[in-house]
Amino acid sequence: MRRSRFTSPGRGWAQVGADLIRMAESVSDTSHHGAPLPHGLPGDVLDEVDSALGPRVIPSAGIGESQALARLGDLVARHGLDLTHTRTAAHLQPPPLTVAVVADALAGATNASLDTYDSGPATLAIEQWMIAALADLAGLGSGAGGVFGPGGSYSNLLALLIARDHAAAALGLDTRTDGTGALHRPVVFCSRIAHFSIHRACAALGLGESAVVGIDVDDDHRMLPEALEAALAAAGDRTPVAVVATAGTTDFGTVDPLPEIAAIARRHGVWLHVDAAYGFGSLFSDRLAGLVEGIDRADSITLDLHKIGWQPAAASVLLLADSGRFAAVDRSVSYLNPTDDIEAGYGGLLGQTLQTTRRPDVLKVAATFLAYGRLGLGSMLDRCHELARHAEQRIATEPHLELIAPVTLTTVVFRYRCADLDAVNAELRRRLIRSGAALIGRTRVVTAGADRPQVCLKLTLLNPEAHEADIDALFDDIIRVALEVESESARALSTDADALEASHEH
Repeated sequence: MRRSRFTSPGRGWAQVGADLIRMAESVSDTSHHGAPLPHGLPGDVLDEVDSALGPRVIPSAGIGESQALARLGDLVARHGLDLTHTRTAAHLQPPPLTVAVVADALAGATNASLDTYDSGPATLAIEQWMIAALADLAGLGSGAGGVFGPGGSYSNLLALLIARDHAAAALGLDTRTDGTGALHRPVVFCSRIAHFSIHRACAALGLGESAVVGIDVDDDHRMLPEALEAALAAAGDRTPVAVVATAGTTDFGTVDPLPEIAAIARRHGVWLHVDAAYGFGSLFSDRLAGLVEGIDRADSITLDLHKIGWQPAAASVLLLADSGRFAAVDRSVSYLNPTDDIEAGYGGLLGQTLQTTRRPDVLKVAATFLAYGRLGLGSMLDRCHELARHAEQRIATEPHLELIAPVTLTTVVFRYRCADLDAVNAELRRRLIRSGAALIGRTRVVTAGADRPQVCLKLTLLNPEAHEADIDALFDDIIRVALEVESESARALSTDADALEASHEH
């Protein structure tokens, strides 16, 4: 039978698997760099990939499917990122589960969409099933709803859009039709270390970044309820749009005190959004679920299963306690979901999102939950948490290292102690990346006794197949390279001082 260029159910799906096998076979053991990242300067690595692709024009004639796949597979193997490497620990970017990758290929093969029934009935039902299950896990009521989206930043944007229109409607205003002009001095309250997407969402929604009121945090990097209470009381003639609590800060994995914040938001009649892009996965673990106690009192919740969930990106979800609030983005258009079709059962999820065509990312998530269950994912998280605690203990034994914050989830923030803190810690990380030896993260933190943010290092441990020995080997490399960088820095400072002294003598 002649092979089709298109992917049909059954034989066509099998062809996807066969092509993936061929592409994998084209990647020899010697072509893969075997490290978290390829060795070399960023510019050199990017230039090599660019050169291998050829002139920056769409070719007039193709090289054929097999050669195209082999070329791209080889480029990714030689010059790409390996999230499965035990020394890849920089970002909230986990190695993806194989079952999720396979189901993700199925999503691509079907090319279904979630906007209307006739764009993909099976995947529409699967998403509705998955949303109901996630809402149940969060403790939301039977009236809850939700929608998948392309990332946590998008889910936060959608949540604040709905919150904005909800706040306006309470004042008799229709921002969807008339814009935000009549919404007097709108404000959004969040901790001062909340994700930057909150500021960006306020800018995109016409509120302006100046609408964000940053609330102080305690020594454990958690929002201070009394500071939130004071800020709301002092709002004056401003219009509170939402309170945003964070369940799993990007740098520390810390969780704001959700029960106290929920009580304050309810007392002031303000929408409560919980950005749990990182921390929602705590609910998979019996050991860690208590971290997000109170999340069931939120009006909206962002979660990212491409963080704790081990999904290929993207797998973000926005949950609403009251699915009726999606009316803020509801749409009925004659060529997609006319009213009579909706009434006859042919509607979809177009009215719950800012997207029209929307990929069925739910397939990989459903496959993962069906394969492993909540407890299976919980054991993966518990393992990553154990590795983070081991890293914390290792830091405590090293006089050259300083722990910046205790471990909450899977993130470890620390730094190498030396005279030139910022320069040495920053160069240490770059040198590890350039050598391909390890991939770790960095951030800036105002530490005790400091008057400004200083460069710190960060491990985000999301590989449950790593071992304590891998963590120890990583720290051995960190300390070795740090000593090299510090020594070079000291010699450079000494040389500069000698040169300055010589110039004064002359």
